[in-house]
Amino acid sequence: MSETEKHSLGDSEYRFACIVWENEPLGSGQLVRLAAERLGWKKSTTYTVLKNLIEKGILKNEDSTVTSCVKKGQVQRYESSAVVSRTFDGSLPQFVAAFLGGNSLSAQDAAEIRRMLDDCQGSGGATG
Repeated sequence: MSETEKHSLGDSEYRFACIVWENEPLGSGQLVRLAAERLGWKKSTTYTVLKNLIEKGILKNEDSTVTSCVKKGQVQRYESSAVVSRTFDGSLPQFVAAFLGGNSLSAQDAAEIRRMLDDCQGSGGATG
């Protein structure tokens, strides 16, 4: 499995990982309880998904304490990039146009996006 493939999570895996990210470190028993409360999962489902995410290198379980190996931001960056690449042929402007879909932005959101673009452009991180 490539480095980027391990950051690819299905929806239920992502929601499960979010529980860990929000609460880590947490005991495996606490994780079972939280997955039951938030996702409606049984213990067996929790341990199956935990095993899968350990195999992907996203989480680890040492001495019944679950923590992350890959942070939420890393997964979000990979997933965002994959959507743009797969759906919009890698075109960020096409993605933004589709995302906005004729909707307007608040002045605060527009200012924050301008700041992020300026920061990215200034650091050489913008790609065309």
